[in-house]
Amino acid sequence: MPRILIIDDEKAIRHTLKEILEYENYQVDQAEDGPTGLDMLIKDKYDVVLCDIKMPKMDGIEVLERARIIAPDVAFIMVSAHGNVEMAVDATKKGAYDFLQKPPDLNRLLVTVRNALDRTKLVTETKTLKKKIAKSSEMVGNSAALGAVRKAIEKVAPTDARVLITGPNGAGKEMVARQLHELSTRSSGPMIEVNCAAIPSELIESELFGHEKGSFTSAVKQRIGKFEQADGGTLFLDEIGDMSLSAQAKVLRALQENKITRVGGEKEISVNVRVLAATNKNLLQEIADRNFREDLYHRLSVILIQVPALNDRREDIPELVEKFLKDIAADYGSKPKKIEPAALTYLQGLDWRGNIRELRNVVERLVILSDDTISEADARAFAGK
Repeated sequence: MPRILIIDDEKAIRHTLKEILEYENYQVDQAEDGPTGLDMLIKDKYDVVLCDIKMPKMDGIEVLERARIIAPDVAFIMVSAHGNVEMAVDATKKGAYDFLQKPPDLNRLLVTVRNALDRTKLVTETKTLKKKIAKSSEMVGNSAALGAVRKAIEKVAPTDARVLITGPNGAGKEMVARQLHELSTRSSGPMIEVNCAAIPSELIESELFGHEKGSFTSAVKQRIGKFEQADGGTLFLDEIGDMSLSAQAKVLRALQENKITRVGGEKEISVNVRVLAATNKNLLQEIADRNFREDLYHRLSVILIQVPALNDRREDIPELVEKFLKDIAADYGSKPKKIEPAALTYLQGLDWRGNIRELRNVVERLVILSDDTISEADARAFAGK
């Protein structure tokens, strides 16, 4: 049940609002002044606060400012009988969700509270999702090879330098890209990912740069491309070695001029994007075979980060397995299974051509097919090697 706190020095107003909101199945608490309300915010969790502005001891604006520190995710709705446009604008600038005149119109009050609850729910879900994404992009292990990658990320992330991430399939190139974004000054902006190998060559330019309505047969409306979507953030071009030469030429121009032109359009659009790229191919060999532009390679590879294969960091396998056991248990809503040391030793000795992605698949298979504790016999039987 959503929890609402009413902070108002007028007892009649508090009781009226409480009755209205409780009739709508909200749990409502009351505070007769600002300091009491702040104490309640410290002790309990609320979804929405209705706060009067003109109060003794502490006015509502000061309560709002202090509450932004105590409970930054709570939606504040300011209420006042002496309100004007300037007061409403000031309250909004200081973090209020909305402003209502006193006595508030019943329908307006309920709609505002519902919208504020939706906003609080969205903020909470967004934070949870960001935590999950951050956890999924966490690089696990203490090997020297992985330590070198971490050190490179720490040095490069705060800059706007372009980075080319190389390594075999399944080694964790996308995780490196996510870490570079999360630790950068652009972390509050979007990170837009494009798998160049998954998009047909005839559509890659539209995907990256967008298109104007009518620019080709199926272009029934204007489309905003990935470069524009990533403005102010990071664009991650995965499997860039599979990009067509014509698209490579346009990407090169975008990197040189920080401008793009939509397919079928003439207007140049300025973009502020940091580009990260990744590939499992040897781009120098691709250049020799005339499949990749050398000038684009040099534009992308200001910094090179080589992600090691799992076979080159076998000492990280036990820690990775433990992480996967916890993650899989969380996905299934069950208790994490244990694994015998002998089973871990056996897994460390296998050839992991599919790298971390293959290891996770094997761990999930063992979780499904084994009993509460994964034994060496289980690993030998179900690892699929």
